[in-house]
Amino acid sequence: MIQTIRTLIVDDEPLAIERLQILAGQQDGIALVGTASDGASALRMVGALSPDLILCDIAMPDLDGLQVAAALDQFDNPPAIVFVTAFDRYAVAAFDVAAVDYLLKPVSPERLGRAIARVREWRATDRGHTQKSKWINEFWVQNRGEMLRVDATQVDLVEAERDYMRLHVGGRSWLIHQTIKSLEARMNPDQFLRIHRSKMVRRDGIVGLKHHGDGAWSVDLGEGGVHRIGRTYLHDVKAIMHQA
Repeated sequence: MIQTIRTLIVDDEPLAIERLQILAGQQDGIALVGTASDGASALRMVGALSPDLILCDIAMPDLDGLQVAAALDQFDNPPAIVFVTAFDRYAVAAFDVAAVDYLLKPVSPERLGRAIARVREWRATDRGHTQKSKWINEFWVQNRGEMLRVDATQVDLVEAERDYMRLHVGGRSWLIHQTIKSLEARMNPDQFLRIHRSKMVRRDGIVGLKHHGDGAWSVDLGEGGVHRIGRTYLHDVKAIMHQA
């Protein structure tokens, strides 16, 4: 028997709430307990109704979705939160508040179904009580109109492209809206190494270091190619030879 998930929908746009109500009604085991049009109302309803799940917009006036998610820690049994938004730029910030999933509008019934499955898995395991890490261990990346999860430990190379970062994973790559400075502060330094003002690499993906004879060095990532090391980062990169 499918366990019922009591769900609260939060969005400042009435049409968006109506669409989510219809989509949620098509999912097995979903019981809608209420809707809210702003963050403050959402938190009051969480306190009164104790939902299992919040389907929450992010870009809302006053208290936005990220602030709502952060405030859930005050509750003894906080609900799972799944963001439903028109923007992909909040994907890294969503990690900070331990969102279970991140959906892009317009949401398809199939994608919502996968999110509900993730919520069921979350409720059956840690239920959000595991200690949050200060390091990013996964990314949400946009792919064909939806957000996919990418394990941070599978990222080979991170390259800056203007206001975006490109994540290279094997033969594929994705763009995320983030600066390299802010991203470096969130990447585990035991796993990732800054080699240039515009590049970071996964430490265990380094095959070797190459000296070019003119004082310049490069990192060899095997099939991931050879990448020049910036002079500012050369000392830290060469130090890994003494840590092996």
